[in-house]
Amino acid sequence: MHENGFEDLESELKNLQLGDMYRSRRVVESSQGPRITLNNRELLNFCSNDYLGLASDKRISEAFVKGVHRWGSGAGASHLVCGHTSAHEELEEALADHTGRPRALLYSSGYAANVGVINALLTKGDYVYEDRLNHASLLDGGWISRSQFEWYPHGDVNQLKQALSTIQHNTSRKLIVTDGTFSMDGDLAPIEDLINTAKTTGAWLMVDDAHGIGVHGSNGCGLVDPSIYTTDEVQILVGTLGKALGTSGAFVAGAEPLIETLIQKSRNYIFTTAMPSALAEATLTSLQIAQKENWRRMKLETLIKTFRQGATELGLQLLPSSSPIQPIVVGSPEVALAMSASLESSGCLCTAIRPPTVPEGTSRLRITLMATHTESDVARLLDALELAQSDKMLLSIDGTDH
Repeated sequence: MHENGFEDLESELKNLQLGDMYRSRRVVESSQGPRITLNNRELLNFCSNDYLGLASDKRISEAFVKGVHRWGSGAGASHLVCGHTSAHEELEEALADHTGRPRALLYSSGYAANVGVINALLTKGDYVYEDRLNHASLLDGGWISRSQFEWYPHGDVNQLKQALSTIQHNTSRKLIVTDGTFSMDGDLAPIEDLINTAKTTGAWLMVDDAHGIGVHGSNGCGLVDPSIYTTDEVQILVGTLGKALGTSGAFVAGAEPLIETLIQKSRNYIFTTAMPSALAEATLTSLQIAQKENWRRMKLETLIKTFRQGATELGLQLLPSSSPIQPIVVGSPEVALAMSASLESSGCLCTAIRPPTVPEGTSRLRITLMATHTESDVARLLDALELAQSDKMLLSIDGTDH
């Protein structure tokens, strides 16, 4: 409750600044890539989700421009009015084929998809169970749905089983929701165990594979490999287009009844303008590149191994991640900010991640690697981290690290 109405906005902002929790936007002066320009200075970029290095690929840009010439710059309306074009239809069909699902449905963003799906399927009297480290959009979707919301400790399937066992014979809808790759830790969900738990308790499983599509699996199909997991195992699959695929938007893939239900009931789909058709054209090209150019995934694997070996030799605290997301937990916001600043002074951009994005006491540097990075780029990052680690020690001696 805010006792002083809106008069305390300035004091709240001041408190954020005092606690090293204030967030500021940086104005990037170049296209996305392994190197970007800030304040007329080129920096190695180690904080982008552009894992395959496709965001500034000329082939995708050319497809975008070609799409603009054909379709114009905007869709003009929602999908259900007059905004759904053959470009959208073709992309949805391609995404369905890519994920091995009968159908796919486009959304304007991953946030809209996650909130929209959960709210379309659940209401009062239903149950939703979420991993404690799920993305904010998944958590918000669960809370807003008005269903009985419970979260389980990160990756703790036994705790989830215990919670579900108490309502095993309840005929209400029960939904288990998890990230595929956890965006701040970089680890993978225990999908097999979650599938088994869902089957034995009559629940559905929803996997947000935002950071897995394009990166993992055969031809970049993601963690929910269609040759292994059908819609009987993973009923709801969410993927984003603005990470490894380098464009923007999101999709939900699943069986025919699921997609039709979302078209009829998902407010985040119904009441928003469709993505530009030109963007759909560009994304289709991006998807085709991601499928064919397996060297990008192989390069990522090599860079991840190189980075982890070097970081371990430096004594840095790595989390158990085999993904392009390689967090270094440092503890307090001020240390994370100081190390981020040290990296930037060495020519490497890596934004400090602080609460509420991550739990209290786990502020970190979220290092992300791209297929278009080189071995020498990673070596330079490791040198910068060694220097930043020294700066951290000086900060501790100073007494600032509390």
